[in-house]
Amino acid sequence: MDDWTPRTKAIAAGRPHGPGEPLNTPLVATSTYQAGGDFAYARGDGTPTWHALEEAVGALEGGEATAFASGVATLSAVLDLLPVGSRVAVPTFSYAVTRGVLAHAQKLGKLAVTELEPTDTEAWVAEAATADLVWLESPTNPTLDVMAIEPIAAAARGRVVVDNTFATPLRQRPLELGADVVVHSATKLIGGHSDLLLGITVAKDPEVAAELRGARTRVGSTPGALEAWLALRGLRTMPVRLAEQSRTAALLAERLAGHPAVRRVRYPGFGMMVSFDLADAETADRFCASVRLIRSATSLGGVESLVERRAWLAGEERVPAGLIRFSVGLEDPEDLWDDLAFALPE
Repeated sequence: MDDWTPRTKAIAAGRPHGPGEPLNTPLVATSTYQAGGDFAYARGDGTPTWHALEEAVGALEGGEATAFASGVATLSAVLDLLPVGSRVAVPTFSYAVTRGVLAHAQKLGKLAVTELEPTDTEAWVAEAATADLVWLESPTNPTLDVMAIEPIAAAARGRVVVDNTFATPLRQRPLELGADVVVHSATKLIGGHSDLLLGITVAKDPEVAAELRGARTRVGSTPGALEAWLALRGLRTMPVRLAEQSRTAALLAERLAGHPAVRRVRYPGFGMMVSFDLADAETADRFCASVRLIRSATSLGGVESLVERRAWLAGEERVPAGLIRFSVGLEDPEDLWDDLAFALPE
């Protein structure tokens, strides 16, 4: 399996083997097992469906994976491993819920949190030398800044965690760049169909993976059987989905850059996420209300294209008021461009 390409791993890893075995891992919907086997109770032992998903994602990232009830649950598990008073560094522009959870922990006196500009690598390297946890996100949400993971990880004294939701292991493998743990909101590109909530951690060190599984058991943040099965099914098509979405995103980013109403296009040069700035909040709100094919909604990574003015959300006050986050789907690129052109002001 180590010699397989990521595209092959996404399709083949985690499948049953042997004569008479099902081709696809079944949905095992049980909480309790009969005594005497490898499983006793799902909260602590998992299920064959979870394990198949974990095997596949672990193979893609190059570590040991653990599935959780949501992406935010992965953050909670990582923080559960920190002693009170730990110092945490996080990007100023990153997922608002991540920063919200950290801010709440700081308010309660559990953590000391430092926010740094995502692209100020020198400041990150200095902070990493003393922080207990360095939480990176690359590309960042919603400004799509690409962070210098490798030099930051090399300077880190404590644990380095990278939210790899936007890039996926098909575009970036943080464990190979020095990170200790990778986290995913599998709700997004891994699931790919806007129909599940699920999170995944992948640890380089098996002992850290065991600690994260212990945190999952303690707080009960276990995934549902159906959600795990759907995420595994979505993972099988992620390579072809992401390749097509990325081609469309690059095309639309180029066209948006040439539109007179667009003040700035934020596109890292890979992936299916594009952000662009309109004049102000009112203009951006009118745009979101005017699209017809594209939907205005607060998620990303599905087969359908979605837009959202991010600054309306609590915790996103520093995001430019007119910034639109655009999750590019699998619709025909020309249909998407026609819809964008219709909704943009002349």
